[in-house]
Amino acid sequence: MPDNRRFLLQRRPDGEPVREDFDFITEPTPALVEGEFLIRNHYASLDPAMRGWMDAGGNYMPPVALGDAMRASTIGVVEESRAESFEKGQWVMGLNALEDYSVSAVGGFTQPIDATLVPEVTNYLSIFGAVGMTAYFGFLEVCEPKAGETVLVSGAAGAVGSLVGQLAKIHGCRAVGIAGGPEKCARLTEKYGFDAAIDYRGKDQAALTTAIARAAPDGVDVIFENVGGAILDAGLMNLNLYARVGLCGLISEYNTDPRGARNLWQLIVKRASIRGLLVADYVERFGEGAVKMGEFAAAGNLMIDEHIDEGLENAFDSFMRLFAGTNDGKMILKIA
Repeated sequence: MPDNRRFLLQRRPDGEPVREDFDFITEPTPALVEGEFLIRNHYASLDPAMRGWMDAGGNYMPPVALGDAMRASTIGVVEESRAESFEKGQWVMGLNALEDYSVSAVGGFTQPIDATLVPEVTNYLSIFGAVGMTAYFGFLEVCEPKAGETVLVSGAAGAVGSLVGQLAKIHGCRAVGIAGGPEKCARLTEKYGFDAAIDYRGKDQAALTTAIARAAPDGVDVIFENVGGAILDAGLMNLNLYARVGLCGLISEYNTDPRGARNLWQLIVKRASIRGLLVADYVERFGEGAVKMGEFAAAGNLMIDEHIDEGLENAFDSFMRLFAGTNDGKMILKIA
């Protein structure tokens, strides 16, 4: 069996992760037993949710154990197999780890994928993976948009947010996006088709509230929230009656003591609702969502950018791009 490089969680971060919280080791890959197969990981998805998995309390998944490899969604190729349903050379996708080789078993999280069905195999980590399904089911089923409504998307230049804005346009809505910096804001309107873009940088809550009001003079019917903090509070001050807030993420609070939304009273004033969303609830319907996303993409109405860094040894720097906002699209690490 080959040697295996692994990116380990060495200690639990206190606030923003630092390099010393992790370790990078090489150790032998365990031998396979009956029913197992060995995956050579080619690409790994780097996601904000991984920050929550580092904490001792965990969240919707158990925390990563200290001394164990960081958990990640990966796509790769079966190198060796002692499982009848998995053959050598077969492309697979699953929840494995940030490592060169992962051992999986029949009945686990790993499933075969057909690399010939997509323009790039990495699309299984973006538009046809959890990212695309979060946007599709989170927006359409949790937020319940109606044609003619105004949709506000925070983190709009990110992988999920950019898709939500495009889905809003496909379904006859007005899309307003919030992003960091003039380049990302320009991408929202020029590439993804948003009707308006707001640069949050240099703006406090009051300034953001005013900026949203200008971009959405008729108010906001749907908020697809990825950021939290002052951005969410500013959005809440612009709600229309019976608005819906889909809470997908709170990335601004992952490395700090949670600030919490302070304008929740607006939900009472506007008789609005807020609902958390988690893509795991829709796993059994991923096929349905992938077909629809494929149709939108084939018609030229949906696109996604993928930011691919290379080298397992660069896992920490690539992961921290998510919090610095220096990634241009879905953050993916090329391992093989």
